[in-house]
Amino acid sequence: MTLVSQTAEGGGQNVSLRLLKTYPMEIILAGLVLFLILMAPGFASTANILNVLRTVAMLGIIAFGMTAVIISGEIDLSVGAGVALAGCIVAWFADAYTDAIGGWGAVILGFAVALTVGFSLGYLTGRFRQWFNVPTFITTLALFAALRGVANLITGGFPLSTFPTGFDFLGGGYLFGIPFPVYIFALTFAAMHFLMKYTSFGREVYAVGGNMEAARLSGIDIWKVKALTLGLTGALTAISGTLIASQIGAGTGTTATGMELDVIAAVIIGGTSLFGGKGRIWGTLIGVLFLGCISNGMTLMNVSEYWQYVVRGGIILGAVLLNQVLERVR
Repeated sequence: MTLVSQTAEGGGQNVSLRLLKTYPMEIILAGLVLFLILMAPGFASTANILNVLRTVAMLGIIAFGMTAVIISGEIDLSVGAGVALAGCIVAWFADAYTDAIGGWGAVILGFAVALTVGFSLGYLTGRFRQWFNVPTFITTLALFAALRGVANLITGGFPLSTFPTGFDFLGGGYLFGIPFPVYIFALTFAAMHFLMKYTSFGREVYAVGGNMEAARLSGIDIWKVKALTLGLTGALTAISGTLIASQIGAGTGTTATGMELDVIAAVIIGGTSLFGGKGRIWGTLIGVLFLGCISNGMTLMNVSEYWQYVVRGGIILGAVLLNQVLERVR
């Protein structure tokens, strides 16, 4: 009887250990949510949950693209500035061409231009890496400064808010009781999950990030793969930038300051390796939700903004250390 009990106990411990190894952040997120339900006033209310989802949607749309970039062995530090630029482009077209082609015509034209600019800048960043062997860390750091300058030049340093009636629905409206950006967030997740897990391009991204030379020898155009992941992230940045411009009702060069750090943090918390070759879109979803919950929870608990930065920094470091430990255990 004792032997049976010990065997059952050991089996239970093995199952728990396997779950912890396989789903570490999912378990931690569940624990965090339970803690906030008990300790943060109003956290579990429907209105607050929808608010969290709306907030993380803008971040997550870009983070899914950034996951592919980091898996491929690169990084993009310019996404926050790209969000500001996209919003300013859409706002400028709405301001300049509403009389000529109508408010929504101008917005659609502006969005098409922002999408093209975002993809092109990302793609050229990848090619720049190929042609001149300049790390994307440096190139996108330069873009980080330049794009905000361009955004302010477009708007003259002032917010542009000449948008057509109903434009605010994209970032602030509800569809069947759910914030509209959440639908874009969910569609982006589904598309990126499918792309990375079930297509040849996704397999090429993992191969390039895991061993670039081996990928090259197997016939993969490694630089095209890297450039496309960066271009895709640039396009997703333009989508997020348009939604944020809709939400705040203006295009301004100061939008999304520091957003690139939150995007990268969500990807890292989700288990993607900064060395490339490893990561999951699902993990990034968990990372995005984790950041959204902890930021919202600390605000509801009246935690000082300065302490929030300290806590988030500790979380990022803890996530990296946890992933390193689990990698060794596996």
